[in-house]
Amino acid sequence: MRVKKFISRGACAAILAVALAAIGMASSASAHTGIWAKFNNCPSTNPEARKCINSVTTTGEVVLGNKTVPIVNPVTIQGGVTKPVERGEEFVEHMIAATNGVDTLSKTPQPVPGGLAGLVNCKEIGNFIVRLGCETVFENGLTGVNATLELAKPASEVEVSESNLAEEFGVAFKLPVKLHLENPFLGGGCYVGSSSSPLIWNLTTGNTNPPTGTAPIHGFGGKLNFLEEEQVAEIVGSELVDNAWAAPSANGCGGAIVDLIIDPIINAEIGLPAAAGKNVSILNNTTFLARAVSVNEH
Repeated sequence: MRVKKFISRGACAAILAVALAAIGMASSASAHTGIWAKFNNCPSTNPEARKCINSVTTTGEVVLGNKTVPIVNPVTIQGGVTKPVERGEEFVEHMIAATNGVDTLSKTPQPVPGGLAGLVNCKEIGNFIVRLGCETVFENGLTGVNATLELAKPASEVEVSESNLAEEFGVAFKLPVKLHLENPFLGGGCYVGSSSSPLIWNLTTGNTNPPTGTAPIHGFGGKLNFLEEEQVAEIVGSELVDNAWAAPSANGCGGAIVDLIIDPIINAEIGLPAAAGKNVSILNNTTFLARAVSVNEH
């Protein structure tokens, strides 16, 4: 099914790694036009920002326990990228938050298949008041549930490795995230993961490293294009994957007091908590990179 990914993979990875490094040697952020508009929310005037990044995931899926949520609405990661720092045998860069009040990781809702009916059976709720509230939501047709991925830590804790992205080895993006389940009945605080206990996605374009008993999966580094006289790198069709992360129980579903009733129902339906190897992230995206000084010039 993925024959095209194995054609000259080593050669393509080496070329991509060299090309990304070359972007870093090419020669007050404002509203840009054309392809440069992708970096409008990059803190390019921040002296710590070496590069600007805009990465859009258009398809893929998140498997949480026994629930699969397809990615059908584009999710964007954007902001600045610091100078690489050496950590062991790798070089890691950190994100700098997007500007103008824009989320570094866009809060883009994804519809949960089955909606509320796939998460809660009102008849299972013993408390009459809570059961009535559940049934009222169904009677009013408010049964859709969205899953929205949010950063659980500051942008500075997001890690990027351009070399790993290119070479299909190691962690390309490290994302500390939490998943917000949204529906009127669930209230505004229904989350899987939190700032104190985030889901840690170690996304790779290479092989994952799940626990024994779970087969690894392989991503793809994508195809590199140069734009704007080789000042902008476009990486098309990369696939970032991870199936080695754990997920805690859902909390805060239904609001104060009610969550003591609803949380166990949600957790039982989804299969939470879910140990490492039971969950999967697959993000298919296109990434744009440019040197911060070049962004400022445009």
